[in-house]
Amino acid sequence: MAKLKSIGQINTKSLRERVLDSLRTAIITGELKPGETLVETDLASQFGVSRAPLREAINILNAEGLVETLPYHGTTVKKLARKDIEELYSVRSMMEGFAIQRIIDNGRASTVAEALRAICQKMLAAAEKDRLIEVNRIDRVFHDTIIANAQNQLLTSLWNNVTIRVQQVMSLRNQSKGDLQQITLNHLTIVAAIEAENVVEAVQLINDHIGSAGDLIVEGWEEPEP
Repeated sequence: MAKLKSIGQINTKSLRERVLDSLRTAIITGELKPGETLVETDLASQFGVSRAPLREAINILNAEGLVETLPYHGTTVKKLARKDIEELYSVRSMMEGFAIQRIIDNGRASTVAEALRAICQKMLAAAEKDRLIEVNRIDRVFHDTIIANAQNQLLTSLWNNVTIRVQQVMSLRNQSKGDLQQITLNHLTIVAAIEAENVVEAVQLINDHIGSAGDLIVEGWEEPEP
Protein backbone atom coordinates (compact mmCIF):
# COMPACT_ATOMS: atom_id res chain seq x y z
CA MET A 1 0.00 0.00 0.00
CA ALA A 2 1.30 3.43 -0.92
CA LYS A 3 2.15 5.84 1.88
CA LEU A 4 -0.74 8.19 2.54
CA LYS A 5 0.27 11.83 2.17
CA SER A 6 -2.38 12.88 4.68
CA ILE A 7 -0.59 11.05 7.49
CA GLY A 8 2.54 13.08 6.96
CA GLN A 9 0.50 16.27 6.72
CA ILE A 10 -1.26 15.55 10.00
CA ASN A 11 2.03 14.85 11.77
CA THR A 12 3.64 17.97 10.34
CA LYS A 13 0.69 20.12 11.35
CA SER A 14 0.69 18.67 14.86
CA LEU A 15 4.40 19.37 15.21
CA ARG A 16 4.02 22.91 13.91
CA GLU A 17 1.20 23.57 16.36
CA ARG A 18 3.26 22.32 19.29
CA VAL A 19 6.17 24.56 18.32
CA LEU A 20 3.79 27.47 17.75
CA ASP A 21 2.12 27.04 21.14
CA SER A 22 5.48 26.90 22.92
CA LEU A 23 6.85 30.00 21.19
CA ARG A 24 3.62 31.95 21.64
CA THR A 25 3.53 31.10 25.35
CA ALA A 26 7.18 32.13 25.77
CA ILE A 27 6.40 35.50 24.17
CA ILE A 28 3.14 36.09 26.05
CA THR A 29 4.70 35.28 29.43
CA GLY A 30 7.76 37.43 28.74
CA GLU A 31 10.21 34.52 28.69
CA LEU A 32 11.09 35.74 25.20
CA LYS A 33 11.29 39.50 25.61
CA PRO A 34 10.63 42.27 23.05
CA GLY A 35 13.65 42.76 20.83
CA GLU A 36 15.03 39.28 21.52
CA THR A 37 16.22 37.44 18.41
CA LEU A 38 14.79 34.04 17.51
CA VAL A 39 17.75 31.98 16.34
CA GLU A 40 16.29 29.23 14.17
CA THR A 41 19.16 26.78 14.59
CA ASP A 42 19.06 27.06 18.38
CA LEU A 43 15.28 26.76 18.56
CA ALA A 44 15.17 23.81 16.17
CA SER A 45 17.72 22.06 18.36
CA GLN A 46 15.78 22.83 21.56
CA PHE A 47 12.51 21.56 20.09
CA GLY A 48 14.17 18.61 18.39
CA VAL A 49 12.57 19.48 15.05
CA SER A 50 13.67 20.46 11.57
CA ARG A 51 13.55 24.12 10.57
CA ALA A 52 10.47 23.63 8.36
CA PRO A 53 7.80 23.44 11.13
CA LEU A 54 9.70 26.11 13.05
CA ARG A 55 9.53 28.51 10.12
CA GLU A 56 5.82 27.76 9.68
CA ALA A 57 5.26 28.65 13.33
CA ILE A 58 7.28 31.86 12.97
CA ASN A 59 5.21 32.85 9.93
CA ILE A 60 2.04 32.55 12.03
CA LEU A 61 3.61 34.60 14.84
CA ASN A 62 4.48 37.23 12.23
CA ALA A 63 0.84 37.34 11.15
CA GLU A 64 -0.26 37.67 14.78
CA GLY A 65 2.08 40.63 15.25
CA LEU A 66 4.10 38.98 18.00
CA VAL A 67 7.35 38.85 16.02
CA GLU A 68 8.78 40.66 13.02
CA THR A 69 11.14 39.34 10.38
CA LEU A 70 13.42 41.73 8.51
CA PRO A 71 15.61 40.81 5.53
CA TYR A 72 19.22 40.16 6.60
CA HIS A 73 18.31 40.82 10.24
CA GLY A 74 16.35 37.69 11.13
CA THR A 75 13.31 37.44 13.39
CA THR A 76 12.86 39.24 16.69
CA VAL A 77 10.07 39.51 19.23
CA LYS A 78 8.25 42.71 18.33
CA LYS A 79 9.04 45.68 20.53
CA LEU A 80 6.14 47.49 22.17
CA ALA A 81 5.95 51.27 22.44
CA ARG A 82 3.38 53.28 24.39
CA LYS A 83 1.61 54.01 21.10
CA ASP A 84 1.20 50.27 20.46
CA ILE A 85 -0.41 49.75 23.86
CA GLU A 86 -2.70 52.75 23.48
CA GLU A 87 -3.85 51.46 20.09
CA LEU A 88 -4.32 47.95 21.47
CA TYR A 89 -6.55 49.09 24.32
CA SER A 90 -8.44 51.49 22.08
CA VAL A 91 -9.31 48.68 19.66
CA ARG A 92 -10.17 46.39 22.56
CA SER A 93 -12.57 49.00 23.93
CA MET A 94 -14.35 49.35 20.58
CA MET A 95 -14.67 45.58 20.20
CA GLU A 96 -16.18 45.05 23.64
CA GLY A 97 -18.52 48.00 23.24
CA PHE A 98 -19.76 46.54 19.96
CA ALA A 99 -20.17 43.12 21.60
CA ILE A 100 -22.28 44.56 24.42
CA GLN A 101 -24.52 46.34 21.94
CA ARG A 102 -24.98 43.07 20.01
CA ILE A 103 -25.84 41.19 23.20
CA ILE A 104 -28.53 43.69 24.17
CA ASP A 105 -29.90 44.07 20.63
CA ASN A 106 -30.19 40.28 20.33
CA GLY A 107 -32.23 40.02 23.53
CA ARG A 108 -29.57 38.08 25.42
CA ALA A 109 -28.82 40.64 28.14
CA SER A 110 -30.38 38.70 31.01
CA THR A 111 -28.71 35.38 30.15
CA VAL A 112 -25.29 36.94 29.61
CA ALA A 113 -25.56 39.08 32.75
CA GLU A 114 -26.24 35.96 34.80
CA ALA A 115 -23.12 34.26 33.41
CA LEU A 116 -21.00 37.37 33.97
CA ARG A 117 -22.23 37.77 37.54
CA ALA A 118 -21.17 34.20 38.33
CA ILE A 119 -17.71 34.97 36.93
CA CYS A 120 -17.53 38.11 39.07
CA GLN A 121 -18.25 36.07 42.20
CA LYS A 122 -15.21 33.90 41.46
CA MET A 123 -13.16 37.02 40.77
CA LEU A 124 -14.23 38.57 44.07
CA ALA A 125 -13.27 35.41 45.98
CA ALA A 126 -9.78 35.55 44.42
CA ALA A 127 -9.53 39.30 45.06
CA GLU A 128 -10.37 38.88 48.74
CA LYS A 129 -7.35 36.55 49.00
CA ASP A 130 -5.22 39.05 47.05
CA ARG A 131 -4.49 36.51 44.30
CA LEU A 132 -3.51 38.80 41.43
CA ILE A 133 -2.72 36.06 38.90
CA GLU A 134 -6.05 34.35 39.55
CA VAL A 135 -7.93 37.66 39.32
CA ASN A 136 -6.26 38.37 35.98
CA ARG A 137 -7.16 34.90 34.69
CA ILE A 138 -10.82 35.29 35.68
CA ASP A 139 -10.82 38.81 34.27
CA ARG A 140 -9.88 37.33 30.88
CA VAL A 141 -12.77 34.87 31.17
CA PHE A 142 -15.14 37.78 31.90
CA HIS A 143 -14.13 39.72 28.79
CA ASP A 144 -13.92 36.58 26.62
CA THR A 145 -17.51 35.82 27.64
CA ILE A 146 -18.70 39.23 26.48
CA ILE A 147 -17.07 38.74 23.08
CA ALA A 148 -18.27 35.15 22.67
CA ASN A 149 -21.87 36.12 23.39
CA ALA A 150 -21.88 38.71 20.62
CA GLN A 151 -22.11 35.62 18.39
CA ASN A 152 -20.03 37.19 15.65
CA GLN A 153 -17.35 34.89 14.23
CA LEU A 154 -15.22 37.64 12.72
CA LEU A 155 -15.24 39.56 16.00
CA THR A 156 -14.19 36.42 17.89
CA SER A 157 -11.34 35.78 15.45
CA LEU A 158 -10.05 39.35 15.76
CA TRP A 159 -10.46 39.23 19.53
CA ASN A 160 -8.26 36.15 19.82
CA ASN A 161 -5.39 38.11 18.30
CA VAL A 162 -6.01 41.16 20.49
CA THR A 163 -6.22 39.20 23.74
CA ILE A 164 -2.89 37.49 23.02
CA ARG A 165 -1.24 40.91 22.85
CA VAL A 166 -3.02 42.06 26.02
CA GLN A 167 -1.70 39.03 27.92
CA GLN A 168 1.82 39.81 26.70
CA VAL A 169 1.58 43.43 27.84
CA MET A 170 0.25 42.46 31.26
CA SER A 171 3.02 39.90 31.76
CA LEU A 172 5.69 42.45 30.86
CA ARG A 173 4.12 45.07 33.13
CA ASN A 174 3.93 42.52 35.95
CA GLN A 175 2.33 44.68 38.62
CA SER A 176 -0.91 44.90 40.55
CA LYS A 177 -3.68 46.82 38.85
CA GLY A 178 -4.71 48.48 42.10
CA ASP A 179 -7.43 47.52 44.57
CA LEU A 180 -8.47 44.07 43.34
CA GLN A 181 -11.80 44.07 45.16
CA GLN A 182 -12.72 47.48 43.76
CA ILE A 183 -11.82 46.32 40.27
CA THR A 184 -14.17 43.35 40.70
CA LEU A 185 -16.96 45.65 41.86
CA ASN A 186 -16.39 47.77 38.75
CA HIS A 187 -17.10 44.67 36.68
CA LEU A 188 -20.38 44.22 38.52
CA THR A 189 -21.52 47.72 37.53
CA ILE A 190 -20.95 46.74 33.90
CA VAL A 191 -23.02 43.60 34.46
CA ALA A 192 -25.84 45.63 36.02
CA ALA A 193 -25.96 47.99 33.02
CA ILE A 194 -26.08 45.04 30.61
CA GLU A 195 -28.86 43.40 32.61
CA ALA A 196 -30.82 46.67 32.56
CA GLU A 197 -30.32 46.73 28.76
CA ASN A 198 -28.86 50.21 29.03
CA VAL A 199 -26.59 50.20 25.98
CA VAL A 200 -25.23 53.72 26.45
CA GLU A 201 -24.29 53.21 30.10
CA ALA A 202 -22.90 49.70 29.58
CA VAL A 203 -20.69 50.79 26.67
CA GLN A 204 -19.49 53.86 28.59
CA LEU A 205 -18.63 51.71 31.62
CA ILE A 206 -16.67 49.18 29.57
CA ASN A 207 -14.84 52.02 27.79
CA ASP A 208 -13.93 53.62 31.12
CA HIS A 209 -12.84 50.28 32.57
CA ILE A 210 -10.58 49.36 29.66
CA GLY A 211 -9.30 52.91 29.29
CA SER A 212 -8.26 53.02 32.95
CA ALA A 213 -6.49 49.67 32.64
CA GLY A 214 -4.63 50.86 29.55
CA ASP A 215 -3.63 54.15 31.18
CA LEU A 216 -2.24 52.31 34.20
CA ILE A 217 -0.12 50.05 32.01
CA VAL A 218 1.17 52.90 29.82
CA GLU A 219 2.14 54.89 32.91
CA GLY A 220 5.83 54.30 33.45
CA TRP A 221 6.19 52.07 30.37
CA GLU A 222 9.74 52.27 29.07
CA GLU A 223 9.95 53.11 25.40
CA PRO A 224 12.03 50.58 23.44
CA GLU A 225 15.37 51.61 22.04
CA PRO A 226 15.36 52.23 18.26
